[in-house]
Amino acid sequence: MKSSIIIILLSFSLFTSAQNQGIKQDVNILRPSKAAFYSAVFPGLGQVYNKKAWKVPIVYTAIGISGYAYDFNKKKYFSYRNAYKRRLAGFNDDEFQGVILNNERLLDGQDFYRKNKDLSMVFLVGFYFLNILDANIDAHLLDYNVDENLSFQPSILNLSSEIGPSIGVKINYNF
Repeated sequence: MKSSIIIILLSFSLFTSAQNQGIKQDVNILRPSKAAFYSAVFPGLGQVYNKKAWKVPIVYTAIGISGYAYDFNKKKYFSYRNAYKRRLAGFNDDEFQGVILNNERLLDGQDFYRKNKDLSMVFLVGFYFLNILDANIDAHLLDYNVDENLSFQPSILNLSSEIGPSIGVKINYNF
Protein backbone atom coordinates (compact mmCIF):
# COMPACT_ATOMS: atom_id res chain seq x y z
CA MET A 1 0.00 0.00 0.00
CA LYS A 2 2.75 2.45 0.96
CA SER A 3 4.79 1.57 -2.10
CA SER A 4 1.85 2.22 -4.42
CA ILE A 5 1.31 5.64 -2.81
CA ILE A 6 4.99 6.44 -3.24
CA ILE A 7 4.89 5.36 -6.90
CA ILE A 8 1.80 7.51 -7.51
CA LEU A 9 3.42 10.52 -5.86
CA LEU A 10 6.64 10.04 -7.83
CA SER A 11 4.80 9.69 -11.10
CA PHE A 12 2.67 12.69 -10.18
CA SER A 13 5.79 14.76 -9.57
CA LEU A 14 7.39 13.57 -12.82
CA PHE A 15 4.43 14.58 -14.94
CA THR A 16 3.88 17.89 -13.19
CA SER A 17 5.23 20.93 -14.95
CA ALA A 18 5.58 24.32 -13.42
CA GLN A 19 5.90 27.54 -15.34
CA ASN A 20 6.84 30.95 -14.13
CA GLN A 21 4.76 33.64 -15.85
CA GLY A 22 7.66 36.08 -15.87
CA ILE A 23 6.86 37.68 -12.53
CA LYS A 24 10.04 38.96 -10.98
CA GLN A 25 10.27 38.35 -7.26
CA ASP A 26 12.72 40.29 -5.18
CA VAL A 27 13.74 37.67 -2.61
CA ASN A 28 15.67 38.99 0.36
CA ILE A 29 16.78 36.07 2.52
CA LEU A 30 17.74 38.36 5.41
CA ARG A 31 14.34 40.05 5.55
CA PRO A 32 12.76 37.58 8.06
CA SER A 33 15.69 37.78 10.45
CA LYS A 34 15.72 41.59 10.25
CA ALA A 35 12.00 41.75 10.96
CA ALA A 36 12.38 39.40 13.94
CA PHE A 37 15.34 41.41 15.26
CA TYR A 38 13.46 44.70 14.95
CA SER A 39 10.46 43.24 16.80
CA ALA A 40 12.72 41.85 19.52
CA VAL A 41 14.40 45.22 20.07
CA PHE A 42 11.20 47.28 19.89
CA PRO A 43 7.88 45.41 19.74
CA GLY A 44 5.90 46.32 16.64
CA LEU A 45 8.89 47.60 14.69
CA GLY A 46 9.14 44.35 12.73
CA GLN A 47 5.51 44.74 11.67
CA VAL A 48 6.27 48.28 10.48
CA TYR A 49 9.32 46.94 8.61
CA ASN A 50 7.05 44.41 6.88
CA LYS A 51 4.67 47.25 5.95
CA LYS A 52 1.91 45.86 8.19
CA ALA A 53 1.60 48.83 10.54
CA TRP A 54 -2.05 47.96 11.24
CA LYS A 55 -0.77 45.15 13.49
CA VAL A 56 1.10 47.53 15.83
CA PRO A 57 -1.98 48.50 17.92
CA ILE A 58 -2.77 44.80 18.35
CA VAL A 59 0.78 44.13 19.56
CA TYR A 60 0.72 47.02 22.04
CA THR A 61 -2.77 46.19 23.28
CA ALA A 62 -1.81 42.57 24.00
CA ILE A 63 1.48 43.48 25.69
CA GLY A 64 -0.06 46.48 27.49
CA ILE A 65 -3.00 44.58 28.96
CA SER A 66 -0.69 41.80 30.12
CA GLY A 67 1.68 44.33 31.68
CA TYR A 68 -1.18 46.14 33.42
CA ALA A 69 -2.58 42.85 34.75
CA TYR A 70 0.88 41.90 36.04
CA ASP A 71 1.29 45.23 37.83
CA PHE A 72 -2.23 45.14 39.32
CA ASN A 73 -1.84 41.57 40.61
CA LYS A 74 1.64 42.30 41.97
CA LYS A 75 0.32 45.25 44.01
CA LYS A 76 -2.60 43.25 45.36
CA TYR A 77 -0.31 40.32 46.19
CA PHE A 78 1.99 42.56 48.24
CA SER A 79 -0.93 44.25 50.01
CA TYR A 80 -2.31 40.86 51.15
CA ARG A 81 1.18 39.64 52.02
CA ASN A 82 2.03 42.74 54.06
CA ALA A 83 -1.33 42.65 55.86
CA TYR A 84 -0.77 39.00 56.80
CA LYS A 85 2.77 39.71 58.06
CA ARG A 86 1.59 42.69 60.11
CA ARG A 87 -1.19 40.65 61.70
CA LEU A 88 1.29 37.93 62.66
CA ALA A 89 3.49 40.61 64.22
CA GLY A 90 0.54 41.77 66.33
CA PHE A 91 -0.49 44.96 64.49
CA ASN A 92 -4.15 45.68 63.76
CA ASP A 93 -3.81 48.59 61.33
CA ASP A 94 -3.78 46.92 57.89
CA GLU A 95 -6.12 47.96 55.05
CA PHE A 96 -8.20 44.77 55.42
CA GLN A 97 -9.01 45.32 59.10
CA GLY A 98 -12.74 44.87 59.60
CA VAL A 99 -13.17 43.43 56.09
CA ILE A 100 -11.15 40.21 56.39
CA LEU A 101 -11.22 38.84 59.91
CA ASN A 102 -9.51 35.49 59.34
CA ASN A 103 -5.80 35.27 58.60
CA GLU A 104 -6.44 32.25 56.37
CA ARG A 105 -8.48 34.49 54.03
CA LEU A 106 -5.44 36.76 53.75
CA LEU A 107 -3.36 33.76 52.73
CA ASP A 108 -6.01 32.75 50.18
CA GLY A 109 -5.99 36.27 48.71
CA GLN A 110 -2.21 36.24 48.64
CA ASP A 111 -2.16 32.91 46.77
CA PHE A 112 -4.85 34.07 44.33
CA TYR A 113 -3.00 37.24 43.34
CA ARG A 114 0.36 35.46 43.21
CA LYS A 115 -1.05 32.94 40.71
CA ASN A 116 -2.62 35.71 38.64
CA LYS A 117 0.63 37.70 38.75
CA ASP A 118 2.58 34.70 37.47
CA LEU A 119 -0.01 33.99 34.79
CA SER A 120 0.06 37.63 33.67
CA MET A 121 3.84 37.40 33.29
CA VAL A 122 3.45 34.25 31.16
CA PHE A 123 1.02 36.13 28.90
CA LEU A 124 3.33 39.15 28.74
CA VAL A 125 6.31 37.06 27.67
CA GLY A 126 4.11 34.97 25.35
CA PHE A 127 2.75 38.04 23.53
CA TYR A 128 6.27 39.45 23.25
CA PHE A 129 7.51 36.26 21.56
CA LEU A 130 4.35 36.06 19.46
CA ASN A 131 5.15 39.55 18.21
CA ILE A 132 8.60 38.38 17.12
CA LEU A 133 7.21 35.22 15.54
CA ASP A 134 4.54 37.16 13.65
CA ALA A 135 7.12 39.54 12.19
CA ASN A 136 9.35 36.65 11.13
CA ILE A 137 6.58 34.60 9.52
CA ASP A 138 5.05 37.62 7.83
CA ALA A 139 8.43 38.52 6.31
CA HIS A 140 8.76 34.95 5.01
CA LEU A 141 5.31 35.11 3.43
CA LEU A 142 6.10 38.38 1.62
CA ASP A 143 8.39 36.44 -0.72
CA TYR A 144 5.65 34.07 -1.93
CA ASN A 145 3.98 34.65 -5.26
CA VAL A 146 0.27 35.09 -4.85
CA ASP A 147 -0.94 35.64 -8.39
CA GLU A 148 -4.32 35.56 -10.09
CA ASN A 149 -2.91 33.20 -12.75
CA LEU A 150 -2.62 30.18 -10.47
CA SER A 151 -4.31 27.22 -12.12
CA PHE A 152 -4.60 23.44 -12.11
CA GLN A 153 -5.30 21.76 -15.44
CA PRO A 154 -5.49 17.95 -15.62
CA SER A 155 -5.79 16.38 -19.06
CA ILE A 156 -5.86 12.89 -20.58
CA LEU A 157 -3.51 12.17 -23.45
CA ASN A 158 -3.96 9.56 -26.17
CA LEU A 159 -0.55 8.24 -27.05
CA SER A 160 0.10 5.80 -29.83
CA SER A 161 3.25 3.75 -29.82
CA GLU A 162 4.71 0.76 -31.67
CA ILE A 163 3.11 -1.61 -29.17
CA GLY A 164 -0.37 -0.10 -29.49
CA PRO A 165 -2.53 2.73 -28.24
CA SER A 166 -1.99 3.91 -24.67
CA ILE A 167 -3.46 6.54 -22.41
CA GLY A 168 -1.44 8.97 -20.27
CA VAL A 169 -2.29 11.55 -17.66
CA LYS A 170 -0.77 15.02 -17.63
CA ILE A 171 -1.22 17.54 -14.85
CA ASN A 172 -0.07 21.14 -15.26
CA TYR A 173 0.36 23.66 -12.51
CA ASN A 174 0.69 27.19 -13.83
CA PHE A 175 2.02 29.80 -11.50
